[in-house]
Amino acid sequence: MKRVVVTGVGAISPLGHDWPTVLASLRSLRNAVQRMDAWDAYEGLNTRLGVPARPFDLPEHYNRKATRSMGRVALMGTRASEMALADAGLLGDPLVGSGRMGVSYGSSVGSPPAIADFGRMIVEKNTEGINANTYIKMMSHTAAVNIGVFLGLTGRIITTSSACAAGSQGIGYAFEAIQSGRQLAMLAGGAEELDVIDAAVFDTLFATSTKNDEPQLTPRPFDADRDGLVLGEGACTLVLEELEHAQARGARILAEVAGYGTNSDGAHVTQPKSQTMAQAMRLALEDAGIPASEIGYVNAHGTATDHGDVAESAATLAVLGDRVPISTLKSYMGHTLGACGALEAWMSIMMMREGWFSPNLNLQNVDPACAPLDYVRGAGRDVQTEWIMSNNFAFGGINTSLVLRRWQ
Repeated sequence: MKRVVVTGVGAISPLGHDWPTVLASLRSLRNAVQRMDAWDAYEGLNTRLGVPARPFDLPEHYNRKATRSMGRVALMGTRASEMALADAGLLGDPLVGSGRMGVSYGSSVGSPPAIADFGRMIVEKNTEGINANTYIKMMSHTAAVNIGVFLGLTGRIITTSSACAAGSQGIGYAFEAIQSGRQLAMLAGGAEELDVIDAAVFDTLFATSTKNDEPQLTPRPFDADRDGLVLGEGACTLVLEELEHAQARGARILAEVAGYGTNSDGAHVTQPKSQTMAQAMRLALEDAGIPASEIGYVNAHGTATDHGDVAESAATLAVLGDRVPISTLKSYMGHTLGACGALEAWMSIMMMREGWFSPNLNLQNVDPACAPLDYVRGAGRDVQTEWIMSNNFAFGGINTSLVLRRWQ
């Protein structure tokens, strides 16, 4: 089996779009949650909290013709992918259009405003405002196909519309495509745009935080006083590449993707099952060929939902015990849904390289129902480790675990 490494990253996030900016945001120990005043217009909506991505610039070649099939989710994914290729030294390289590089990318849904256009058509029985690109913006694989068209990729396209696991499955399936020798390199990750429609979905499940006047105090993953998640947005693309190819061209290597595990609860759409979560982690460790004792840090899914945090912590204890430092980045940037698996994997890799891992914000009193883990608190934790794990768990009982190795 081929070995797979990360040779480039492009990101758009609420914490910044490059590592120095993100690191400064993490070390500030302040979250990026905002009160979304525009959501006051929606009667019946309980949450008013969101975490928009920081503003980002688009080069001139993102003109109307090039972007007419893109909603915000596809635009962020495409720009992050172009940035990733540039970071890897592959932008404009013949490899991109050779058929040996593909895309493995996901989001929960397409662009919500385009979905709303079709909803309006049904209600008003009028096709005004519907055009040839409305469906392209709406479809769940809009980010993946727009990335492929914009950048001229002719390899395989793997689309992962799997909610909170979309970004990590994007990385995992790209890893497997290269590991098996079917592709030489892949653009992998996920994207999601923040929209009131998404907020309403989680609101109906009583899963959103309603600390609307205290955005700095929420979300509170694993805390006894947590009251739900806060939605964010962003995009992140990793360039995954076969190791020998990367070394032959003198690429800078950020980390190795060493193991991937994914499975399904097969039990309930919205109630997570700790036993199958644990099995996904074991599959990733088995794939990497290492014992659980090698893992030096876990980046948790940590949504701050009632059942989710309890089930995840129990699964982590069952596989890794209580000795491994664990924290979640959602306490800083909210739940970025389809983007979270990729953003969190990238930030975890960079923290591993930094030798410092961010704490869980707002974790004052660990919920007694959560497993007794080594939850990172305070000013963060200095840890030198060769191996880390990044986990994500989605609606539908979709579980994913990535094992990442520091590159010396």
